Amino acid sequence: MADKWALVSVFDKRGVLEFCRILQRAGYGILSTGGTAKHLKENGIDCALVESYTGFPEMMDGRVKTLHPMVHGGLLARRDDPAHRAAMEAHGIRDIQVVVVNLYPFRQTIARPDVTFDEAVEMMDIGGPSMLRSAAKNHAFVLPIVDPEDYGWIGERLAAGGSITAAERRRLATKVFSVTAAYDAAIAEYLAAQADAVDAATAGDGAASGNSADEADWPRVYRVEYVHKQHLRYGENPHQGAHFYVERDPLPSTIAAARQLQGKELSYNNIQDADAALRILRDLDDLGPAAVAVKHTNPCGVGLGRDVEEAFGRAFESDPVSIFGGILAFNRPVTGPLAARLAEMFLEIIIAPAFSEEALAALRRKKNVRLLTVDMTQPLWRPNDKWLRRVSGGLLVQDANIPPEAEWRVVTRREPTAQERRALEFAWRVVRHVKSNAIVIADEHGTLGVGAGQMNRVGAARIAIEQAGARVAGSVLASDAFFPMRDTVDTAAQAGVRAIIQPGGSIRDQESIDAANEHGIAMVFTGQRHFLH
Repeated sequence: MADKWALVSVFDKRGVLEFCRILQRAGYGILSTGGTAKHLKENGIDCALVESYTGFPEMMDGRVKTLHPMVHGGLLARRDDPAHRAAMEAHGIRDIQVVVVNLYPFRQTIARPDVTFDEAVEMMDIGGPSMLRSAAKNHAFVLPIVDPEDYGWIGERLAAGGSITAAERRRLATKVFSVTAAYDAAIAEYLAAQADAVDAATAGDGAASGNSADEADWPRVYRVEYVHKQHLRYGENPHQGAHFYVERDPLPSTIAAARQLQGKELSYNNIQDADAALRILRDLDDLGPAAVAVKHTNPCGVGLGRDVEEAFGRAFESDPVSIFGGILAFNRPVTGPLAARLAEMFLEIIIAPAFSEEALAALRRKKNVRLLTVDMTQPLWRPNDKWLRRVSGGLLVQDANIPPEAEWRVVTRREPTAQERRALEFAWRVVRHVKSNAIVIADEHGTLGVGAGQMNRVGAARIAIEQAGARVAGSVLASDAFFPMRDTVDTAAQAGVRAIIQPGGSIRDQESIDAANEHGIAMVFTGQRHFLH
């Protein structure tokens, strides 16, 4: 019988077979449970069942299997304490020196829209966190391993006959408590939301409830968990330190999961701009080939076309000055001819679902430009995704801006033409990604002028009109929020705008409607505001 043991019980079985083979070659006996033991034995790895060691069978559908003094005695005993050693010998407790455990996928389970409460409860792991916490508390003597990503370096060290340092053990213990704390927080949030939902549902029968139906979906304590991905050279400015943290399982369609093919390391501002470009681009998914140019998180040019080259041409024409040093995103693979044109420009990042070999060859001479590929076949958001923003002393949390289907209402005597409707639809999708106050001038093929982040709406309109120049004649205008007075409509009409889309909702809406009618402009109300601060 081995004189040192590893306890292995994992839901995520990535890499566990090879790691257990390394443990065996290093002289460890392996204790395991249920499905993990079956997986190990089917792949030729000998292991002892925990129940044969404890003398107590798994029961209650596996709810009780490792919660036993024979297990936790081997995890919590101090090897430098003679009394602890004596207790181990007296009770036949094995010297468990390694714990390899990961947890039931609770978050993934409750993310399913059809999950039942009972299914969620069964994914609340009890034995796993208990073993990990015992091992982490006693990390000076027991190696706690919760992350399959750690198998590699630990396996190499053990295979070479080396040891794990005290600092490394402490980091592994830290990771354990971080994981179990986040896991418990997720369960607490879920249970709180379920309790609030029950309260809300029964409030009409006289049950006391301080929550509205909407509030039932929001936890009383908001906790988030992100894992470290990379160190950044600095933040928005050189004197600010910065790091990039990502979700544990980011969607493949996100910047967090993007694959970098070449170029310098991404900076803090790069990541913000790239994310903004991707969010705009994905709002155009059904409009065909599209190109988006972003500067300081605002679109400076957005174009549609029969192919990606034409789309880029229209985005570039929108603002050939601001695109210098900007970020470009495409919803179609970058081709050789397009890449040859891009290689003549100074760009920070190019994002696309793929780059042809010809494109990669053309861009290789621009070694600093960052090329990112993103899976654009998957949705960008999960159901109930939240948007977070730090403020002094607090955190603002809101639903992601995924607008419901808008019911357009023509409020003027003149209806927009079919061509104007296409342009209005396009401009409306773009304007919600522009910092408020926001105005977008466009035609059906792309943006012509963008006015972003102004203190008043007519000022934003003038900037967009000036940028559009002579192209403004016959264009459409989109506003992210209502017009508080008619001045924006008058300014647009004088420039040659022929149709306007805006949320409506001002107490002075009629003034803007009257102005549009006077100028022969078609105006559409959407009923949806899209502030972006």
